[in-house]
Parts: sequence; structure tokens; C-alpha cells
Amino acid sequence: MEHQHESNKENHAAHDMSNMQHGTNPAMGHAGHNHHAMMIADFKKRFYVVLILTIPIMLLSEMIQHWLNIHISFPGSKYVLLALSSIVFFYGGWPFLKGLVDELKAKNPGMMFLIGFAITVAYIYSVAIVFGLAGMDFFWELTTLIGIMLLGHWIEMKSVAGASKELELLVQLMPADAHMVMPNMVHDVKTDTLKEKDIILVKPGEKVAADGIILEGESYLNESMLTGESKPVQKVKGDKVIAGAINGNGSIKVTVSHASKDSYLSQVIKLVDDAQKSKSKTQLLADTAAKWLTIIAIVAGIGTFLYWYLTGQSLAFAMERMVTVIVICCPHALGLAVPLVVAKSTALSAKNGLLIKNRTAFENARKITTIVFDKTGTLTVGKFEVSKIVSLQKELNENEIIRLASALEQKSEHPIATGILQKVKDLSISIPATENFNAITGKGVEAAVEGKKILVVSPGYLKENNLAIPEGFTANDTETVVFVIVNNQLAGYIALSDEIRPESAEAIKTLKENHIKSILLTGDNNKVAKSVSDTLGMDSFIAEVLPHQKLEKIKDLQSKGEFVAMTGDGVNDAPALAIADVGIAVGSGSDIAAETAGIVLVNSNPKDIVSLILFGKATYRKMIQNLIWATGYNVIALPLAAGVLYKQGILLSPAAGAVLMTVSTVVVAINASFLKVKK
Repeated sequence: MEHQHESNKENHAAHDMSNMQHGTNPAMGHAGHNHHAMMIADFKKRFYVVLILTIPIMLLSEMIQHWLNIHISFPGSKYVLLALSSIVFFYGGWPFLKGLVDELKAKNPGMMFLIGFAITVAYIYSVAIVFGLAGMDFFWELTTLIGIMLLGHWIEMKSVAGASKELELLVQLMPADAHMVMPNMVHDVKTDTLKEKDIILVKPGEKVAADGIILEGESYLNESMLTGESKPVQKVKGDKVIAGAINGNGSIKVTVSHASKDSYLSQVIKLVDDAQKSKSKTQLLADTAAKWLTIIAIVAGIGTFLYWYLTGQSLAFAMERMVTVIVICCPHALGLAVPLVVAKSTALSAKNGLLIKNRTAFENARKITTIVFDKTGTLTVGKFEVSKIVSLQKELNENEIIRLASALEQKSEHPIATGILQKVKDLSISIPATENFNAITGKGVEAAVEGKKILVVSPGYLKENNLAIPEGFTANDTETVVFVIVNNQLAGYIALSDEIRPESAEAIKTLKENHIKSILLTGDNNKVAKSVSDTLGMDSFIAEVLPHQKLEKIKDLQSKGEFVAMTGDGVNDAPALAIADVGIAVGSGSDIAAETAGIVLVNSNPKDIVSLILFGKATYRKMIQNLIWATGYNVIALPLAAGVLYKQGILLSPAAGAVLMTVSTVVVAINASFLKVKK
């Protein structure tokens, strides 16, 4: 039934509003956006037509004439009034009448059904009076009611469009055209025609048209709209670039990695759209409440009518009360309370480098009591850098030690090898060739270089082969050391360290202030783990853990009643991310395929994790505020509409009811728009 409801609803005239309520995002994609803009224009036009017709209708209405103490009457004036009111009812009320039919067909009465029902009752009753039924007609009330409803919808749809504007901005980040480099010329093509291996030119100040690798040139790129990283990032030959980033003042040629539909930005847009459509528990709660409000509206409306009519009031009075109750009860504000916050928060998060894949995980961020951090690449930079080179032989200087070591490491992908090769590059040393290369499992590598037998090994190798660790050997707790052996003689050692991110300490401190425990979980040795944990002031650490054991550690914490968030790089941490209450994949950059995590942080910045939790709390607060406002308003307005204070002289007209309903919805929309990400 729900599915059928969705497809019917696509045709609703008034319906991006209701779409928002039922979780389809109106501002998604180009076609969706045009449709939304057309609907806003349609409501605006209908409103102005009704506004112009309201003046003659008011002047021809008996009650208004009575109030203004004027008398306008001519032969057939009541038929002119009927004709003008019929235009208002059928043209102005059309979106609501169509909505009424659609919701009935879908067996899912909601807001459109209520408004459609109220205006139809008022119209049929008034027509009966023109043709002889005793009583006062309802034409001026009907006209003002439809006018205010149209105005309310128009304002509201503009608010909703605003809530999804951040997503629109993401869509617009993708440039429409790209400069494709052909063998003898540069040719402009549409971005969506680019394929893998194409080469594009990105001129200074332009947006990068596709994900790729820099082939030539270097520049600073501003990726802040995609990653939340505010400062421009230097990119040189061989570096990855992402579509939508803004190029600085250098020209670059880029080899395209994949078609635009697979680009990082397209994946982000799809993720945001999916997250806005997915419903969390809070959303389902609001949907249920809106359903009940519809039932209450119908029951209360009919009950009000019967009460007043059976206690001797006129038919007109009883009808007016019923119409007012039904209008006031429209569950509009309630239906929008959560989706508006969802649309705003998901798109805002994406702009700040927090990608929400699972709404429930995001809303649960407010419950986190313990965060488990993976060390490398999250709390530390994840890059081993050479911190010192020590020679133990007079004839070999430090540059020679690292030159020989680099020969053996040039074929390795290991972070230690990368660190050594980077140092050689910084020192502009050329790397010699090797022969008879061999890896010593878990201990190091060996090869012949320039006729000498060279080994680059771990401290464990020295112990096993009874080689004495040199006197004066020092390495601090965060350093990893490799020894260089030349022709069976210990020649020197190289210490590398993975430096702690400057933002880590601040992030841990903020977590402490928010009473959230931080635990380090790492495969690294005890010494390094203790040093990092102590330096950052973390609550505790668990070291020398293999990937499959991480899962067990998370379960242990959960069994002690902790609500656990796990942050990891998404590859070896997948099982732990999946079992944690909230899985946060970090540093996935352009690879959003961290399938198991509910949330992906584009940068590996630990401060983003804190932002995420605080933003999750702020989002939840906004939802609750909206729900309280939307239900509270009904609790107060409904009895007034039913005429509880009639004897005290307080009575709401249908138009006043419509104004209250509109104001309530606009308050909800404005409240949602104040949501911000605190960095």
C-alpha cells in the first residue's frame, strides 16, 4: 500500500510538501528541482487569482455588508457571488481536491484529504443556501480559507526548497563541460561523456570535471565544499583530484579515473539523497502521529458538528465549527517536523565532510558513551616519516645508510618503505639497483647492492641471530626502528615515527568535556600505544590486537552497557565497524565503499568525529523541538476551534484556523533552517 501511495503521490498537485512528509526529496536532481519550482509558481498564481476574486466576494456577502454597514444588492447578485465562489473553489481549491481523490485512492487519508473535505463541505452547503436552504452562506469564509491555504503551501514549499538547497549546491558543483585533451587540440565536451583514461585540462580557477590523477602540472585545489577541509591542498603530478574541487592558479592535466556517474561527488549526492529518503525511528514516530492526527481531525470535526447541531445551534454555526476543527487539525506541521530537519542535516553534513549513510546511526550519535579509535591514520597522520638516521661505521655516512636501505625498499608498499623512500627523495639521493632480492617473512628484506650484501631488518631479527643491539641505541616510545646490515656487519639504523595529528588532543579533550570515554585500539605494540594514549590523555588503550580481535573488544565494551562508536579506516576494521552501535569509517576519501559503516568521514580528522556527535545531538534537539511545537499547537488550537470557550465569547473562524495552521508550519520550517554544524 505504501508503495502504491508513493506512486499516486507523484501526481499530486500540491505535493512536494507531502513528498517531503513521506520522504521523497523534491530538490533532488535537475528534473526534480524543475518540478518543484513549477509547483511553487503554480501555487503562487492560484493564490493571486483567489486574492483578486476575494474582494468582490467579500463585498457581495451579507455578513460582511452587515459588519461594514453597507448594502450592495442587484438582481441576480447571489448568482454572481455563486459564480465567483465557484471559480475560487474549483481553480483555487483544485490542488486540495485532487489531493483528496489521490489520498482516498491510496486508502491513506492525510492532509490533502482534510483540506479537500473541509472546503467541499463548505461549498456544497453554501450552494444549497443559494438554491433555497434557510441560513447564511459560507462563500466568503470558503474564499479566505482557500486563499490562506494556498499562501501557506506556497510559503512552505519555498521553505522546503531551502532545506534541500545544500544538496542543490552539491549538484551544481559538477561543471557541465570539460576541456578534453586530444592529440592535436583541446576540445570542449560535456562532463557526463568523459570515460576512464580520457585526459582533461583544468585551467586556473575552474572546477575539476572528473575524479582522476594529475598527469602534468601542479596547483593548489580548494576541496572545502566536498571535504570540509578549509585550506587549499597542494596537488602535484601523481596526486588524486576529485570532481567539483576548485583549481587554484596552476594549470593541470588530469587522467580521468572513471565516468562522472561513479565520481566521488556523484556518490556523495546519491548518499545524501538516500539518507534523506531513509527513515529513522524519530521519523516513523512523527509519521504515526500525523496518521493519528488525521483520524482525530475527522472524528473531532464530525463530533463538533453533531454536538452544536443537536444542542440547538443553527446548521451554519455547526458547519463552520466542523470546518474550522478539520482545518486546524491538518497534520502539516507534524508531517514536516522531522523531514525538514533530515533534509537540512544530511546536506549540511555532506558539505562538512560527514557522510551519513544510515539515519538511525546518525541520530544514535547522541547516545555514544565510548568511542574506540583506531590509531594509524585516525589519531596519527598515518605516514611514517624518518625521524633519525644513525651510522655505526665510520666509513658510512647517514646519506649512505639511507641510500642502501632505499635500494631494498623501492619495491615495497609497506608504510616504513614509503617513509624511507620519501626521505631519499627529500635528500635528492639517487637509488641504486638491486640483485637477488629476497623478503625475510615478518623480519625484513635482503639483496645485493653494488656487490655488497645488504639487509634491512627489524629488531626481532637481531635478537634471533644473536646480533648485539648497539651501545647508545635510543628510540622513543613512538618510534619504529629498522637496522641496516652491510656484509654481515651492523652498519646503522633508521628510526621512523608516525606523528600524532595536531587535532587529536583537542578532539579527545572535547570528548572528555562531553563525558564520552575514548579508548585506543591498535595492532601496534604496547609501548607505542601507551605513549599515544598518554600523550593524548585518553581513558585507556588496547594494543597488539589483530583485526578479527577488534570485534571481540567492541562486544566486551557493549556487554558492560557502553554505547560504542568505532572509528576505523573501513578496510581491516569492517567487522568491528559493523558490530559497533555507531560505525564511523574515516579517511575513505574518494572511496566511499566503506559499506559497513553508518557514517563516513571524508577527512581522517578526529575533530570531525566530535563535530559529528555534537551535530547529531543538535539535529535530534531540533526534531524534538519541532515535534513538541507541532503537537502542542494542536492541543491548544483544537478545543478553541471546536468552540469550548464559545460562552466566553472566544471563537475561531475557519480563516483564523487556516492562519494558525500556516503559522505553525512556517515556525517548524524556520526552526529547521537554523540548524548549523559546529566545527
